Amino acid sequence: MNEEKRTVRLPHNVTMNDRRNLSLTGVEEVIGCDEQLLTVKTSLGELSVGGNGLHIGNFNRSSGELKVDGVIRDIVYADAEPEKQGLFKRLFK
Repeated sequence: MNEEKRTVRLPHNVTMNDRRNLSLTGVEEVIGCDEQLLTVKTSLGELSVGGNGLHIGNFNRSSGELKVDGVIRDIVYADAEPEKQGLFKRLFK
């Protein structure tokens, strides 16, 4: 029998406490990490976390859970969807 590979998308959540502790779910891979930048692949796209003294506390690849400590400065999705334009904006370009 021909078995198809099924991709199970992990639910993705971001929880931050006092800009010092970050919990992520839906993390598929840690792409890179240093004290100022953490880049991960999530079930909803690539996510970058900028800050100071960033440190991975725990990463469970099978559950997709990642804990980060440090001073969180920014959280950015690399493939963010462009803004949807209203009707008037499209008409009067």
